[in-house]
Amino acid sequence: MTLADLLVIVPSRGRPQAVDELLNVWQLTATGAADLLVVVDNDDPTLPAYQGLGVNVRVHESTGTRGIVPVLNAAAVEAADRYPMVGFFGDDHRPRTVGWDQALADTLTEMKTGIAYGDDLLRGEDLPTAVAMTSNIVRTLGWMAPPTLAHLFVDDAWRDLGQAIGRLRYVPDVVIEHCHPAIGKGRWDELYRELNDDARYARDRDAYQAYRDSGDFVRDVVKLKELP
Repeated sequence: MTLADLLVIVPSRGRPQAVDELLNVWQLTATGAADLLVVVDNDDPTLPAYQGLGVNVRVHESTGTRGIVPVLNAAAVEAADRYPMVGFFGDDHRPRTVGWDQALADTLTEMKTGIAYGDDLLRGEDLPTAVAMTSNIVRTLGWMAPPTLAHLFVDDAWRDLGQAIGRLRYVPDVVIEHCHPAIGKGRWDELYRELNDDARYARDRDAYQAYRDSGDFVRDVVKLKELP
């Protein structure tokens, strides 16, 4: 099977219906430049439902820690050796622009090294909640999202790293809607509540600030600036 240029990784848990909705929209808007990979924990009781959707599913060995970061990093590091570009969607993102995949792939090809994102109709240019990046970034850092985080502030990291190396590109004509319940575009469920409670927000906020304040962020920027 011929691989596309971009692999979009979608971590999910307990929401096969959300992935089914995403898949339906994907089939209407993608033009062949991106493959879709859904990553599900091996202890997810809804795993059989995901596997019945007709989408590529990677089963992740659960660590018991909830959040996208361990799942996303494991899949992205593996994919970075096979795909020139990797991306992330939440299972609540919905691409609305026909050809969004080719537009992001073309942008990254032009940049050679970089991070690109579209308009999520929530944070817009301010924050890349759905993102695509060249795989050399993942190979260089050994991760797609800072591993000290669990779930939140990942998009802040992508924005700040991209800005620091001068390789962040906003593509406003590409709409990838973020259908989050916080703005009434989805329903709150147990996982949303668990991952967005005050304690988890504070933990990831502090962990990200510690990363920014440490020498690790500076070292990562230096590494990325050496890429072509």
